[in-house]
Amino acid sequence: MSNPIPTPTAPAPDILRCAYMEIVVTDLAASREFYVDILGLVVTEEDENAIYLRSFEEFIHHNLVLRKGPIAAVAAFSFRVRSNADVDAAQKYYEELGCKVERRKEGFVKGIGDSLRVEDPLGFPYEFFFETTHVERLAWAYDLQTPGALVRLDHFNQVTPDVPRAVAYVEDLGFKVTEDISDSDGVVYAAWVRRKDTVHDTAMTGGDGPRMHHVAFSTHEKHNIIAICDKLGALRKSDHIERGPGRHGVSNAFYLYLRDPDGHRVEIYTQDYYTGDPDNPRVSWDVHDNQRRDWWGNAVVPSWYTEASLVLDLEGNPQPVIERADPSELAQTIGADGFSYTRKDDKEHGFKLGHQL
Repeated sequence: MSNPIPTPTAPAPDILRCAYMEIVVTDLAASREFYVDILGLVVTEEDENAIYLRSFEEFIHHNLVLRKGPIAAVAAFSFRVRSNADVDAAQKYYEELGCKVERRKEGFVKGIGDSLRVEDPLGFPYEFFFETTHVERLAWAYDLQTPGALVRLDHFNQVTPDVPRAVAYVEDLGFKVTEDISDSDGVVYAAWVRRKDTVHDTAMTGGDGPRMHHVAFSTHEKHNIIAICDKLGALRKSDHIERGPGRHGVSNAFYLYLRDPDGHRVEIYTQDYYTGDPDNPRVSWDVHDNQRRDWWGNAVVPSWYTEASLVLDLEGNPQPVIERADPSELAQTIGADGFSYTRKDDKEHGFKLGHQL
């Protein structure tokens, strides 16, 4: 791990969960068609410059902001904290790290109150807030829900050149690692970290970065994902499908990856597992195991490894993308997808359970 990020003496904020993402889109009407008309996210409010969207089980103002702009990018990975005191804590924490911070008592977007945005040590635009406008939770509004209803924001996925450095940083922030991908030489290619009691609130994926790999929304069951595929086919918009549907090895979740009109990647996700016990075992996958990314052993399309969204600094400028020096997961390619085995032998699986891996 190069240039480790120091651990501040100030306490870390108490992060509850990933809460929303703000993305910049170049064509607001096209993005509205994708996220509202096709995927069925609920419009909380909108104007000529932005659309505020939420999932059906959400009670805070939004889970996704679409903001019109000249360059498709991500403006904020936003996390809700336990109280306003934790927004104060976040400010002290990042000021001690020497990061650029901006605090707005009125919030940066509609529906969010006192909040802090930072350019974190990895180059990502993080936001921390507690105050938010409550809206109607539509979990019982089955008359409004489509067969592919998106019910929760589940997680983010970030691309960064130095995964061990990134993981140490988010562990200092209070995140816990649930799963990782590594090799026998100790190279870590990706790690999944959580605050809520699921597999992850965000993941650190090795590659050129900082970039946003995807934002993920949950459905109740896998048949809801199939319904989305059927709808895209019926609308002759199946070119939005990048990968899947399939079953992950990592997280055990059923998945579908889509690309929006600007190329931002959206995962539709369901059926991962509970991780809330303090001794929840960490799962480590061998990078050569062809079931780590797809439990059925299907090849992963190259774009899924190489393409991702730019992220912005606090002035709204794209952050420079730094090339990964260590091997990337794509560099492990054997055949279609870096696959070298399904079974090492009859007794050994491609993953291990335990804390000390």
